[in-house]
Amino acid sequence: MLRLVSLKLGRLYRYVKLAVLGILAAALALNSPSLLASLQRNELAERRFLQLNKCPACWGTSWCRKFLNGQLRLESWGRLRLLDFLNVKNVYFARYGEPREGSRRVVLKRLGSARELADIDAKICRRATGRGRCDLLQALHATEFASINGDVRLLTPDVVEGWSDLVHCPSQRLLDRLVRRYAETKDSGSFLLRNLKDSERMQLLITLAFNPEPLVLQSFPSDEGWPFAKYLGACGRMVAVNYVGEELWSYFSAPWEKRVDLAWQLMEIAEQLTNNDFEFALYLLDVSFDNFAVGPRDGKVIIVDAENVLVADKRLIKQNKPENWDVWYESKFDDCDKEACLSFSKEILCTRVTVDHNYYAICQNLLSRHATWRGTSGGLLHDAPAEIAKDGRLEALLDECANPKKRYGRFQAAKELREYLGRLSNNVR
Repeated sequence: MLRLVSLKLGRLYRYVKLAVLGILAAALALNSPSLLASLQRNELAERRFLQLNKCPACWGTSWCRKFLNGQLRLESWGRLRLLDFLNVKNVYFARYGEPREGSRRVVLKRLGSARELADIDAKICRRATGRGRCDLLQALHATEFASINGDVRLLTPDVVEGWSDLVHCPSQRLLDRLVRRYAETKDSGSFLLRNLKDSERMQLLITLAFNPEPLVLQSFPSDEGWPFAKYLGACGRMVAVNYVGEELWSYFSAPWEKRVDLAWQLMEIAEQLTNNDFEFALYLLDVSFDNFAVGPRDGKVIIVDAENVLVADKRLIKQNKPENWDVWYESKFDDCDKEACLSFSKEILCTRVTVDHNYYAICQNLLSRHATWRGTSGGLLHDAPAEIAKDGRLEALLDECANPKKRYGRFQAAKELREYLGRLSNNVR
C-alpha cells in the first residue's frame, strides 16, 4: 500500500508540473503580444544574453563564434524568458548545427542560478574593494586571480587548495592535468600556466573557484571512458555539453530488467571512480536521480552534474602517509528525513587510500529502500519480482551496502552486489 501511494505521488508531481506549464502557456498566448517575436528571436547569438561582458570573469570563449554565428538555437520553451522562474538551475536545451552535418541536441548551462551568479560578482567585488558592487573588470585585477599572472610557471596546491571541491586537497599531478587539458585555450597540451593568455588564465581560475564542473569534464573526458557528459565549449557564462538523454529519474518505473541494468552500471561507475589505473579517486558528493542521465540508444548511464566532485590523489596519499592513511574508511549511514542525504568528511576522503564513499552514496541515495526522491521511496530497485524478493539476497546486499552491520561490510557487499546485478542483467564481463 505504501509503495502504491509513493508511486501515485510521483505521478501526481509530474501531472501537476504539466498542468502548471499548460496554464502558463495559455496565459502567455492570451496576454503576451510579443510571444511570436520571443519564439523567433535567437538570444544565443546575443552577447548580453551570453554575459560576454563579464569576461574574463566567465567560463570561456572557445564556442563564441558558433554562438554568435547563430549555430545554436534554444528549443521552443527555452526562448520564453517569462518561464525562467521555473528554470532555477539555468539549464537550457538547444539545437546545434554544423554545415552539412545537420543539427543535434545539446545542453547549455550557466553553472549556477541567477542568485549564485550574482554572488560570484559580489564576491569578486568584496575581495577587491570590500563592497558588494563595483566595476567587475577593474576589480578582477585587484584579486588573487590576477596575482597568479604570467610570471607564475605552475599552478600549485598551496595557491588553490580549498577553492572548491575539485581542489579541496589537490596534488601537483592533478593541477598539471587540469592545466594541460584546459579546453578554453588554443594551445592546450602544456601544464605550464604561463603558456596561457592572461584572459585564459583568469577564466581557468574563476572556473576552478566558483564552479569547477567544466574542468572535471575536460580533465576526465568521456572520450577516454570516464562516465561524464562530453564538454563542448563555452561562451561567456554559458557552457555547452553533449546531450545524453533523459534523467535517471525517468526510469524509476521502467521494466525490472531495465532497472537492474541501470543499477549495475551505477555500481560500476562507483567502482571506476574509486579504483582506477590513474590512482585518482573521484568522490561524488552530490548524488541524486537528477545528476545522472541515460543514453536513449546505448542505454549508458552518464553523470550529468559534476560540480561537487572531490578528487583525491591516492599516489600522493601513499607517498605522504598521513595518519591512518592505510586504514579502510567506512562512511556512516545517514538516516535523515530529507532527499539525497549523504554523510562524509572531506578531510578523511583526502587522507585515506581505501574509502567506500561512492558505493555508499549510490546504494543509499539511488538503489536501496532508503532512497527517496520526489515523493517516492524504495530506490531504483523497488518492487523486485517475487522469486528475487523471496530469495532475499538482493535486499540483504542493498541493506548492507547502504547501512552495513558488519565491520567493512559495505566493501564486500558492494563487490557482491556488482556481481549479482551483473548476473541478473547478463552483463558479467
